[in-house]
Amino acid sequence: MKHFFSRAFLVLMILALYLPIFVLAVYSFTDSANIGAIHGFSLKNYETLFTKPDLRAMIAGTLILAVGSAFISTVLGTLGAVGVFYSGKFGNAVVGSLNQVPVVNAEVVTAFSLCILLIGVCGVDKSSFVSLLIGHVVLEAPFVYLSVVPKLKQMDNSLYEAALDLGASPAVALRRVVFPQIFPGIVSGFALAVTLSLDDYFITSYTKPATFDTISTYVVNATRGSQTEIKTALWALSTIIFVVVVLMVMIMNATENKGDKNGKRTGVGNGKE
Repeated sequence: MKHFFSRAFLVLMILALYLPIFVLAVYSFTDSANIGAIHGFSLKNYETLFTKPDLRAMIAGTLILAVGSAFISTVLGTLGAVGVFYSGKFGNAVVGSLNQVPVVNAEVVTAFSLCILLIGVCGVDKSSFVSLLIGHVVLEAPFVYLSVVPKLKQMDNSLYEAALDLGASPAVALRRVVFPQIFPGIVSGFALAVTLSLDDYFITSYTKPATFDTISTYVVNATRGSQTEIKTALWALSTIIFVVVVLMVMIMNATENKGDKNGKRTGVGNGKE
């Protein structure tokens, strides 16, 4: 009975998490204008999503910002994690604690702070997109750091030292020994950074140019208006985002499992050579 109740509880939790998304996906394939009645199968919402110029521009701008900021955040977060990991216990503890602050801190506080610093104090022009890009990198880089650090801790430290003893330079040892071992963490950090950029609202709304919208800011503005066609097209967009996220998670898990199998096959982490 205990085993039955534990499984039933797990099923209920999964339903609570995913049932609303599945309902939204069903409505995205109907011509219903309001939640509550399904009128029939239709691809009208998806057609509107990809034919409206403002929607296409919003999606393209969001993806460019997400991928660009995620790439910069992944580079900075990965290099920071590697540098701190090899800097000793004191540096590891201090930087690790400081990295927790932007993660735990309320996003609205970060948004206000960036707005005051970049635009009010430094005089950065919002129309140049620099403040928006910096804001997203500030949001995403700490999470990349947290994704890479566990992989570094799982790695056999003697591999890096052995590469140096065999004549490799520190840069070559990092590129050919360390980075392949932590690659699953880098991929996870990049995927998480992309997701954070797509989802962010507060930092984006306070640092973006007036004529630019991401998915989050566009959705908020659209729900305040009365354009039903745009609102229902956003159902389709939400469904596509969910499918993409599921595929990204599957790829991340496959990459991580492949890395673990390769590590076991070569004896990495088991003290074997």
